[in-house]
Parts: sequence; structure tokens; C-alpha cells
Amino acid sequence: MATRVGYWVGGLLFASGVFHLLVFFVDGGPWEGPVSWRKPVTFGLSFGLTLATFVWVGTLVRIKPFVVALFTVVSVYEVLGITVQAWRKVPSHFNTETPFDVVVTSGLAVGGGVIIFCVVWLLVTAWRAGHLTPSMLLAVRVGTATFLSAMAFGAVMIARGSVLSRSGRLAEAYSTAGFFKPAHGVAMHGILLLPVLAWLLTFTSLDERARTRVVAGASAVYVLLVGAAVWVSLG
Repeated sequence: MATRVGYWVGGLLFASGVFHLLVFFVDGGPWEGPVSWRKPVTFGLSFGLTLATFVWVGTLVRIKPFVVALFTVVSVYEVLGITVQAWRKVPSHFNTETPFDVVVTSGLAVGGGVIIFCVVWLLVTAWRAGHLTPSMLLAVRVGTATFLSAMAFGAVMIARGSVLSRSGRLAEAYSTAGFFKPAHGVAMHGILLLPVLAWLLTFTSLDERARTRVVAGASAVYVLLVGAAVWVSLG
């Protein structure tokens, strides 16, 4: 049940991102900045794809259904909070202008913590998933670990922005808090790309040992890319 619902909700979130991209083309306005249509677009597309990936990988490693349900609920809240604030033409993060804004901003921060909890659970479950083939097991472990690092980069950005905004430096928070965006963006995708690679390799003539070597090479390259993105972010 949780799996089926997760896939459907992921599709709806992705559709929301596509819809808001059309809104952007019609309504115009800036693409960057704290108030723009970029956020409901990118959050809708990203959470839609990420939720579907979480459900798929969770199914592979046999994660508890309640974790899938929890990740589904928090994904909806994150996209909904961002989207509501975009339609209200106000910032979604670091915004404490009204009690409603405080609730949204605080909820988004709490949601980020819940997401990290779910990803940690997924990583622990993946580490125990002895029923998987070595190639898929490696792909899932590396992909989930890098996905967790992406969430950590996001948490650092939120923490930095929160500190700056609470000290009265709101403009600086909006302009500099996103410094980890390159690393966050690159590290997000291993949880999908590496398991998909491992799955596609099962349709080739390679034996399991060879498939594992290919996945290991791809994992090493991906980790290097994440490291390069961190270097760029801090440069």
C-alpha cells in the first residue's frame, strides 16, 4: 500500500513541478532569488523523482513500509510549503514576517530533519540487505550514502541561513546560504543512477563479478564528482 501510494504521489509532485514551469513561462518574473517560480518547479520535479526513487530502492532493500509512508508525507509537505509561499509571493525559507510564515519555515526545517532520518534508515537497511546481488548491493549502498551527504549539505545551508536571518542579516542569508547547491545537486542523483546501472547490467552478457566491477568503477567516478562539486561549492 505504502509503495503504491508513494509512486502515485511522486508522479503528482513531478507533475506539479511541470505545471509550475508552465506558470513561469506565462507569468514571467525572476528565475533566481528568494521569491520566484523556480522553487516550486525544482522542488516539485526533484521531490517527485526522489520519492519514486526512494520507494523503488526501499522495495529492493525491503525497508519498513512506515518509513516509505513517512518519506511520502514529508515530501508532500516540503513541496506544498514551497508552492504555497511562491503563490503568496513571499520567501519560503528564513521568513518570519507573519505567524503563518513562521509555521511554514519551521515546518520545512523539521521536514528536512525527518528526511535525514528516513535516509539514515534506508542506508542502515541497505547495509543489511544481504539478499541483493553484489553489484546491486554496492550500487544501493553508495547511492544511499551519497544521497545522505546531499541531505547533509542541505542541512548546512538551512542552518547557515537561519543563523544569518536570526542575526538580522536576512539579505546575506538569501544571497549566500545556498553555497552548497552544486554539491547538494550532484550528490542527490546517485541513489537513482547507480542502482539503475546495476539493473541495466543484468540485461548484458556480463557475469556478476564483471557487473560488480563496472558498478564499482561508476561509483568511484560518482564519488569523485561529488568531491569536485564540494570543492566548487567551497571555492
